[in-house]
Amino acid sequence: MKRFLILIAVSLATAAQAQTTLTFRQALQRAVEVNNTIDRARAEIGVAEANKQQLLSNVMPRITASGNMTRNSAGVTFGEGSDEQTVLSRNDWSYRVVLSQPVFAGRRELRAYSQAKLGIVNAQQAELGTQDAVILRVASNYLAMVNAGARIAIEKRNIELSEKRRTQSTAFFEAGEVTKVDVLRAETAIKASQRALAFAEQTREAAESRLRADLDLDGAIAAATPEEPLPSMPDEPALIAKAESVRPDVALAANNLRIAELEIQKQRGFWLPTVTFDGGWVNQKTQFPLSRYSYGALRFTVPLLQSGEVEARVAAAKSRELQAKIDLDTAKVNAREDVRQALSSLRAAETSLGLAKEQLVAAEAEYEQEFELYRAQEATSLDLASSETSLAEARRAVAEESLNRDLAALRVWYASGAMREALNVGVKP
Repeated sequence: MKRFLILIAVSLATAAQAQTTLTFRQALQRAVEVNNTIDRARAEIGVAEANKQQLLSNVMPRITASGNMTRNSAGVTFGEGSDEQTVLSRNDWSYRVVLSQPVFAGRRELRAYSQAKLGIVNAQQAELGTQDAVILRVASNYLAMVNAGARIAIEKRNIELSEKRRTQSTAFFEAGEVTKVDVLRAETAIKASQRALAFAEQTREAAESRLRADLDLDGAIAAATPEEPLPSMPDEPALIAKAESVRPDVALAANNLRIAELEIQKQRGFWLPTVTFDGGWVNQKTQFPLSRYSYGALRFTVPLLQSGEVEARVAAAKSRELQAKIDLDTAKVNAREDVRQALSSLRAAETSLGLAKEQLVAAEAEYEQEFELYRAQEATSLDLASSETSLAEARRAVAEESLNRDLAALRVWYASGAMREALNVGVKP
């Protein structure tokens, strides 16, 4: 028996150690730091930066070395003695070092480099958009888990109401003042509340599971009701203006438009000449005309006739620019309407919550009066059961509408693109 108790104590200690206690802010901060989806989006920034470095290398000097060894079928010389010169050596070799520097290429490399820099900004905006989505998901799951805990407490209180009625009905039944039906009705109400309790527990476990996946945790999570409320909500014009200026999808669309404009300029650069400077040093076995020499060359390539290729490229780039303009306009329209819809949902949730609280006050007063009347045998068990059900539903409604109000407020901040600012969440330096 003693060994069994020790095992139980060890199990409880292990379970306590495995439990992770997180506040609302800690959960959101951890999501930004360890969430795999955000890490994947963050890695894309490195890809964009590497692409920029690659494009920068296209305008930087390049040095190459080349050489060869040749076995010819015969050697050829002319002259005699000290004047003998080898024209073709039987065993020939040579090597050279060449410096190549692009001088001008229609500014195409500059346009591509500018596009690459915008690509980095786009990758950063994509990461911010991913952060917003993950923060919204984690915040929603955290609040859902806290709310489920409150629902569990509510169902336990509802069970207490039914047990209180059962106790009173049992006393009346034993005194012969009511039938067994009153006791059975109370038993039925208890079972119904127990079913609701089981559902609330399952809801909490589901929210906790989703939270563990986003926060890269293993084991139970202890979550408390957030102590700091969300900041006050700005008016609709301010939210819309913010959404049109800082939302990641709007910023992405604006950058894509700039990239499309640069693409037009880059394609037009194919009409311009290309200038390259080459300099080299040569060492060879053959002494004619020299065994060692260096050179410098300025090479020009001037396009004279390209049979409409550049015109087609420019036309395609202009079409992509038009698409980018439409995408930007669509992103701004969606941002405005997302804010308006989110505010509408928030107003509806606040109204529903206010009505639910009023319903709860009325239901509590009704129940207290009905229970006193039932105890005085001036009301039937059906009347008490009805008021008890109304009180239970009112409690559930307040909990549900509280969650709906909080989630609606989060969606407003998400729609405006100010999620991280409102929740004061970001990557730690």
